[in-house]
Amino acid sequence: MMRLDRRAARLLSIAAIAVAIVAAKAPTPTYEVYAIRYATIPAFRASGLIAGADTSRRLDIAMMVWLLTVSDGRKVLVDAGFHRDDFVQRWHPTGFVAPSEAVARAGVRPDEITDLIISHIHWDHLDGLDLFPKARVWIQREEFDYYLDSAGTVKNRSIDAGDAKMLAQAAREGRVMLIDGDAKEIIPGITVYTGGKHTFGSQFATVHATAGTIVVASDNMYLYENLARHVPIAQTLDSASNLRTQERMVTLASDPRLIVPGHDSQVFVRFPTPGNGVARIQ
Repeated sequence: MMRLDRRAARLLSIAAIAVAIVAAKAPTPTYEVYAIRYATIPAFRASGLIAGADTSRRLDIAMMVWLLTVSDGRKVLVDAGFHRDDFVQRWHPTGFVAPSEAVARAGVRPDEITDLIISHIHWDHLDGLDLFPKARVWIQREEFDYYLDSAGTVKNRSIDAGDAKMLAQAAREGRVMLIDGDAKEIIPGITVYTGGKHTFGSQFATVHATAGTIVVASDNMYLYENLARHVPIAQTLDSASNLRTQERMVTLASDPRLIVPGHDSQVFVRFPTPGNGVARIQ
C-alpha cells in the first residue's frame, strides 16, 4: 500500500509539473481594443481638465467606455459610463445612449460582458454597472474601502450615494474582485496599475493587443493635450503623482499613440474606423 501511495504521489507531482509547463508556454491572449462613445458633453471648461488652462476656453468632451475582446470569448469593459436620468438631466449630454446600447453597436450584448474594470468611482465611470449584470467587477481595494463600506454607506463624498449602494450590492453578490495594488495582471493579457490620484485609488490598464501594448488611461489622462504638454489633469489629489503616471504610461505603451485618454473627442478622429461612435485602437 505504501508503494502504491508513493507511486501515486510521484505521478501526481509529474502531472502538476506538466500542467505548469503547459501553462507557462500558453501564449498571452491578444485583444482587440475599442473606444466606444455613448455621449458628448458640450462646452466643458478646459480648466476642469487641464491644470492652469484658460478659464474661458471650452471644448466638447467624449463620454466613453472601452471594450476589449479576445478569441476565447472573454469580453471585458473598462468603465461602465452613466445612464441614470438625474445625471442626464444635470449634464445635458448630446447624442446620449445608454452605455449598454453603445456597446451593442460593437456587436456585443450587455449580458455578454464577462468582466468590468472600474478605473475609479466617479459617476460617469461607475453608474452603468447595473447595465452589465453578469460581469465580474474589478476595482482597487483602496478605492473601494476609502469611498464606501460593505453596506454601501458613503465614507467620502466623491462617490454618488446610489452608485455606492449598487457597488456594495454587487460585492454582496460575490461579483466584486478587489485588487491589491499596482502592476497586477488580473486577466491574462490585461494588467492594472495604480494611477495618478485622480481619486484615492484610481487605476488604469494595459492590454496586450494586436497593435501592441495599449494603455487605457481613463481619467488618469483626460486629453491628448495632457500628455503632449506634460500638464497634469486639473482634478487630482496629487499633481506630481499624475505627471509620474503619464511618464509611466509612455514606458508601458508600445507607442505613445496607443495611450487612450479618458475624454478626448480626438480619439475618434485618430481612429476613425469602424465608425458610428466606435473606434478600433490600432
